[in-house]
Amino acid sequence: MATLREPTEVTALSSERPSRIRFQVLACVCSLSVISYLDRVCMSVASPFIRADLGMDEVQMGTVFSAFALFYALFEIPGGWMGDRIGPRKVITRIVLWWSMFTILIGTVNRYWTLLLVQSLFGAGEAGGFPNAAKILSRWMPRSERGLATGMMWMFGRGGGAFAPAIVVIMLNHMRWRSVFAVFGVIGIAWAALFWLWFRDHPEGMKGVNAAEVELIQRGRAARDQIDHANVPWRRLLRSGNLWSIMWMYFTFAYGWYFYVTWLPTYLKSRGVSMSYGGMPLLFGAVGCVLGGLLTDYVVRKTGNLKNRRYIGFAGFLLGSIAMATSVAIDNPMESLVVISMASFFGDMTLASCWAVCMDVGHELAGTVSGSMNMWGNLGGFVAPTLTGYLLKHFGSWNIPIVVSSVIFFIGALLWLRIDPTKSVIHEPQAAA
Repeated sequence: MATLREPTEVTALSSERPSRIRFQVLACVCSLSVISYLDRVCMSVASPFIRADLGMDEVQMGTVFSAFALFYALFEIPGGWMGDRIGPRKVITRIVLWWSMFTILIGTVNRYWTLLLVQSLFGAGEAGGFPNAAKILSRWMPRSERGLATGMMWMFGRGGGAFAPAIVVIMLNHMRWRSVFAVFGVIGIAWAALFWLWFRDHPEGMKGVNAAEVELIQRGRAARDQIDHANVPWRRLLRSGNLWSIMWMYFTFAYGWYFYVTWLPTYLKSRGVSMSYGGMPLLFGAVGCVLGGLLTDYVVRKTGNLKNRRYIGFAGFLLGSIAMATSVAIDNPMESLVVISMASFFGDMTLASCWAVCMDVGHELAGTVSGSMNMWGNLGGFVAPTLTGYLLKHFGSWNIPIVVSSVIFFIGALLWLRIDPTKSVIHEPQAAA
């Protein structure tokens, strides 16, 4: 069905005002996003100390970074599928405990191969976190609030990534790098314990949630969206052109985004700009996440048509592509950085739509669909740093790899036009909500 009718007021079926526990759940998801990025960025900031301590060269350190991205990508679908089968409460608790333990273990390694193994297991353990967070939002947020909720989740993640370098640098001034990993690991274990004790998979089972809030959350949702232990129709998923368009779209997004968290500091240094400005694109992106969430919710409420999410995605990717290409023509390095940051803003403005679409088309299998998208995206993130390095070495200029990123982002804009948020990827068309 192409239209969505979801009143925002409580109907006569319930005279009480809805409780607001769903916003506490949203805050919990946002905190998960923050600690996820803190643990990831910790490795990049501490890498000079790790290399010096373990006697590693640049190639070995790059392999350690790639190991995380590869294993994170490979285990995204299993992580999302587990959330659909047994519920996000159990899976997220396991995920955070796993990555926290391996964060602590990183601080105990004494040779390169051990670090490579632990980092790979860290990546495998952290996989599935965001698909299960999307699963939580699909169960706890009304459709008309999903865009903003998703945007908030990613804003906090980007914010955590932007401020993490400064936090880690301060900690490294007062303790060894091994102790920094231990501190972050303990924080994660404490978070997992509190989450397990407090959170419940369904609003009906959560303390403090009244009937009016349950009604508000569930209004306009199909009964199948509430199913636990859902079986995954893998054949139908793999044959869904809609899902493949979503996955390739996110591949192009992640390809461009990984430039900010891998090569940007080197790019800034080559242009005589302090690497302390490296967080600027992430800060711009954080703002884009929230504005994009507000925009996609507004458009859906105003038009009643879920299909309009894709036009937000198309516009964001197109403007991001133009900004990225424009940056290479600007001589002033700071002005060029601002334009690159605008590309990050436009790209992250689409994140809420990306993940909301997975909830729209995935229904009770939102975790599996989100995991599929995020897996394919992180494969793009695995390819991007290596290809960028090759292009840089071969052509001796930053212009070529940046233009390639711009072209790939433009392809992503075209893919958005093939995505239909009203077309289920797991149910026959006549059964879609």
